Amino acid sequence: MQKQLLLDTHKRILPYIHNTPVLKSRSISKIAGAELYFKCENFQRMGAYKMRGATNAILQLSGEARSRGVVTHSSGNFAQALSLAAKSLGVKAYIVMPTSAPRIKIKAVESYGGIISLCEPTLIAREAGSDKIQKETGATFIHPSNDDEVILGQGTAALELLTEIPDLDTIITPVGGGGLIAGTALAAHYFGNNCRVIGAEPFEADDAYRSLISGKIEGNESTNTIADGLKTVLGDRNFPIIQKYVDSIIRVSEDEIISAMHLIWERMKIIVEPSSAVALAAVLREKEIFDGLKVGIIISGGNVDLEQLPF
Repeated sequence: MQKQLLLDTHKRILPYIHNTPVLKSRSISKIAGAELYFKCENFQRMGAYKMRGATNAILQLSGEARSRGVVTHSSGNFAQALSLAAKSLGVKAYIVMPTSAPRIKIKAVESYGGIISLCEPTLIAREAGSDKIQKETGATFIHPSNDDEVILGQGTAALELLTEIPDLDTIITPVGGGGLIAGTALAAHYFGNNCRVIGAEPFEADDAYRSLISGKIEGNESTNTIADGLKTVLGDRNFPIIQKYVDSIIRVSEDEIISAMHLIWERMKIIVEPSSAVALAAVLREKEIFDGLKVGIIISGGNVDLEQLPF
């Protein structure tokens, strides 16, 4: 059933998204000792894979629900994704953003027509802000990662990748809130050929790594990482999928993230954000795991503040 749901989701959202390119870099593959294929969601509309899940979630709402709008809380990419998806579909989008959100992402949400409410940079404040808007407007809350329709939407990136490169041995994705890796794991299970899925996350925000070990959703005591998109924690909708279908999670250091980001910019001539570079950093850190294999890497996004580059 989930196999058909993924196919239906892809068909549903295709008029509103880009089927992004899969790129290779001989030099990076040589460094890694593996054949790497980069699914470039940095070329997606609004610059990240989250356009997929946001679009699917809105399209699955009734006409009455759409007329009341949608609301989410997000520090960046999902805020942009929901705003642009809503604009494309003629729906109001209310976005609760922390005051710590990058200015470039706040401006992007504004440009896509999102109605922003700023709050203190805590999860409690974000949730309180979105609850208030729900009560006042009747808007439907759409979680950035812990939502079945969002998870299916995010999985279409891996579905496209496997359609183009069907014999991948492994797909690796960054892990933040868990929507991308859960969707990727479903796609790999149903459309791959014994294709395993591995997650990558910073040591500074390794909740998913610890969650797989403990068997329950863990939090983060600190999130002191350059990969600002990976500071969120797993949810009860995506964690069971991750437990069932994800092989393992590799943790990387801040220096390794910066080095991988620099390598992609330098060798592939494309802009990727730090969160995206975490996946390549994991491959380079644990080369022996990927030696000689065909590896798909989901480049999750390219929304970077060019005035805050780490190199």
